[in-house]
Amino acid sequence: MGIFIKGAKSNNLKDVSLFLPREKLIVVTGVSGSGKSSITMDTLFAEGQRRYVESLSSYARQFLMRMKKPEVDYIKGLCPAIAIEQKVGTTNARSTVGTLTEIYDFLRILFARIGKTISPISGKQVKKHRVRDVVEFLKKQKEGAKVQLFIPFPTKYGDRTLEQELNLMLQKGYTRVQYKKEIIRMEDILEGKPKLALKKKIKDIDYVLPKILIDRFVIKKDDEENWKRIADSIQTCFFESEGDCLVDVMDKKEVAYNNRFELDGMLFIEPSPHLFNYNNPFGACRRCEGFGRVMGIDENKVVPDFTKSVYEGAIACWRGEKAGKWLEAFLDVAYKFKYPVHKPYAQLCKAHRRLLWKGNQYFDGIDAFFERLEEKKYKIQNRVMLSR
Repeated sequence: MGIFIKGAKSNNLKDVSLFLPREKLIVVTGVSGSGKSSITMDTLFAEGQRRYVESLSSYARQFLMRMKKPEVDYIKGLCPAIAIEQKVGTTNARSTVGTLTEIYDFLRILFARIGKTISPISGKQVKKHRVRDVVEFLKKQKEGAKVQLFIPFPTKYGDRTLEQELNLMLQKGYTRVQYKKEIIRMEDILEGKPKLALKKKIKDIDYVLPKILIDRFVIKKDDEENWKRIADSIQTCFFESEGDCLVDVMDKKEVAYNNRFELDGMLFIEPSPHLFNYNNPFGACRRCEGFGRVMGIDENKVVPDFTKSVYEGAIACWRGEKAGKWLEAFLDVAYKFKYPVHKPYAQLCKAHRRLLWKGNQYFDGIDAFFERLEEKKYKIQNRVMLSR
């Protein structure tokens, strides 16, 4: 399957017919004035955009630029098209091929819309439940099944007592709870039946709190009004509990739903275009800050002369008044683990070199030294040291 152009006559094209394979990289070359732009931009791109715009509603079309229909007999197999603007732009440290060609803007939208968030714990896709997900689950239940909708007992305001929270729920119009698998009226609990620690703060209660009953109903698959009521009740569950809905179908295990973007006890950030924008603090990598480059430590610059020993000052960054204290601290404890401080760096074995860089319980190594500089790179002298 490919793209077939028949009788293209745009600009200087003279009844050109052409076949282009799909999903291939095609280069159009030729001398100036040979019709490269006419066949690609004024014919292919123009027709692809025109067809896409025509597929939209009249309301959406008014916001888009109208394109002239190209002079061509017909084109088959054409998809909606994207053209990269040809221009001479200014570059900076953050410029990439994607930003210069403006493809990056499309990629951000693409990743945000079709991207899937995977939990690093279970490897499962993270999804947030919606009202329709719960409704679809209930529609699969048998006719006449009895269903109860609950929400967890509110614990957001832990300084409130159980009595205060129950009174607030009564004011909102909820009258029953489920406690130890029994439906009980809130008024009975407030009267001491069963006896609960009503005066105790919620955050201090160490037993399982009752669940609030939001609604109960019978499945009637052909009753549209009943389904509207069910959808409203599910929405109420999500609203009152800040995202939770517990569905209890008679004689079946309770199913929990929530409309938060979370899984495995972790709350994730929903994909959005600015999450994939490295020029935005929200989307930029915390380490490279969006530049795509990080400072690395070059052993040859840290130890410029391998013929010197540590005692003779082989470690270039451990020189000077302040940095020299790191060398002094190392030399003071080197005897405890029999480190050969007088042996040239080139003759040190791998274990001794690793120890010098990583450190041990007696001293902090070279890696720790540079980590300290990174932590305080707001100081000009530390930035100069790191740049070396």
